[in-house]
Amino acid sequence: MKEYTFFSYETSEALHLSEKEKQILHDCVVKIQNELQENIDNHSQTLIVSNIELLLNYCTRYYGRQFITRKNSNRDIVAKVENLIKEYFAKSDLKKNGLPTVKDLADALHLSPNYLTDLLKKETGMNAQDHIHYFLMEEAKSILMNTDSSVAEIAYSLGFEYPQYFSKLFKTKTGKTPKEYRNLN
Repeated sequence: MKEYTFFSYETSEALHLSEKEKQILHDCVVKIQNELQENIDNHSQTLIVSNIELLLNYCTRYYGRQFITRKNSNRDIVAKVENLIKEYFAKSDLKKNGLPTVKDLADALHLSPNYLTDLLKKETGMNAQDHIHYFLMEEAKSILMNTDSSVAEIAYSLGFEYPQYFSKLFKTKTGKTPKEYRNLN
């Protein structure tokens, strides 16, 4: 039987399994393979589907659990994400380069975008895009309070092609339009 590994990229993103868990998954795969090699009867399809479902249920269990059991390494990743975003805002010409994407962050950490989003959601309650927007709004608030730049100028400086989209996002995230925010503070 082919030896399966449950990870992608490097070893930083993985379905982390104990030996017992590996054996459980291995047993599920063996049952599926055995059923596929048997003569087909009225129960074959049901048994194959049931074993695949069992395999996927175990994978889902182990995948979700690892976010709980790997808290320390997850906190490190959250801190790295926040540092990456801060560095991006500090160094990058947002007008030229635009906002960092979830893929940019995931690539920098050698994770898939979906895994990074799941991890951040479990750890912080916010997905990766929410983290980017949080830092974007903090930057926007700072610019609004410390300059006389128009909302359109701020939007362009933050990499927005259309100032209306910036204003709409700002209101969605803060509950106020950029002008209202500036006037209240």
